[in-house]
Amino acid sequence: MTLETLEAWFTLENLRELIAEYRAFGPLLGFLLPVFEAFLPFLPLVAFVVANANAYGVLFGILLSWAGASVGALMVFWLIRRFGHLRLFYFLSNQKQVRKLTTWVERHGFGPLFLLLCFPFTPSAIVNVVAGLSRISVIQYMLAVVTGKLVMISTISFIGADIVSLIREPVKTAIVLGVIVVLWIVGKRVEKMINKKMERDILMHERHRKSAGNERLENRWNRGKKKASNGSKH
Repeated sequence: MTLETLEAWFTLENLRELIAEYRAFGPLLGFLLPVFEAFLPFLPLVAFVVANANAYGVLFGILLSWAGASVGALMVFWLIRRFGHLRLFYFLSNQKQVRKLTTWVERHGFGPLFLLLCFPFTPSAIVNVVAGLSRISVIQYMLAVVTGKLVMISTISFIGADIVSLIREPVKTAIVLGVIVVLWIVGKRVEKMINKKMERDILMHERHRKSAGNERLENRWNRGKKKASNGSKH
């Protein structure tokens, strides 16, 4: 498809027809597409959210996208939690980096997961899998998913709710693109900050564990030395 063909097709009339055709499939499709995205992360969740907001209105569109994305994420989490011990996941769960991530998730729980899930460009599939392999409680993860996805989907829906006007008004389009770039930058900063904190926490935990191990060995050695000294006296 050439650029000229794309420009000729991408008109307000064609866009309105596309939205009307999407709406004709009914709200079930609007719910199922975000569910599928949780299992197939290469699918464009942002496009599904924008399509729902334009086809069904902002509020109902948010509800459909939020319900679908949350259900999909929790299904992946449950499947990994239920079958993570199988040979299929053995290689993944034994990776050193994955073990570090799961340990960190278990220790910190809701907060970092909520922050990561608030941003649209977070690799949520990885978050779902790591959380499923960890021992974080189902309630904690459910709260993080439900609240984080609500923030993320509401933001995208309000930004892309009137896609027709975005095509018609270049200034508005530029503002929306600017907001998306800012969200991407902030999301990456938060992700990097959480990764650094995770590395520091893991390093401190390992040092503490080694220190405690050395202390135990020293205590055993001192006790053995004391027993030997007492035995020689007798």
